[in-house]
Amino acid sequence: MLYALLVAVLVAVDQVVKYLVRTHIPLGTSLPFLPGLVELTYVKNTGAAFSIFSDHTWVLTLISAVVAAAIAVALLRRVIRHPFGVTTLTVVFAGAVGNLIDRALFGFVTDMFNLQFMRFAVFNVADICVVCGGIAFCVYFLFYYDKLEKKEAPHDGPAADR
Repeated sequence: MLYALLVAVLVAVDQVVKYLVRTHIPLGTSLPFLPGLVELTYVKNTGAAFSIFSDHTWVLTLISAVVAAAIAVALLRRVIRHPFGVTTLTVVFAGAVGNLIDRALFGFVTDMFNLQFMRFAVFNVADICVVCGGIAFCVYFLFYYDKLEKKEAPHDGPAADR
């Protein structure tokens, strides 16, 4: 239940921010947000990260739906049991759903965060969820999965070994 609430909150924040950008910032226009660090720039991204695969929205929509469904199945089947691992996948799932909603409804993803201190792609809240959740999951999987999942596994005793 807590994880479903986390998904709902993250998707809601993502969609509200995107709505506010679409309705209050003209396309291609930038507004200061955190001066010297981040500005808000309304971009319609028809591709994926760094606008790769632009104009292949239907393929990206299909891939996003399959990835979101695979993560949902993994979460529901409790493939990952430790709360940290579940949280990381939940955050990735929320990001995938946030961008999937945009692709399905509009044919593009609304991006807005433009870093001022380095050259980088314009991104959104869902992208932050996918990247941060994905990095955290990789760290979890590479360094903690074996140790923590054994602690979370059901203990059936010696009879389970037969």
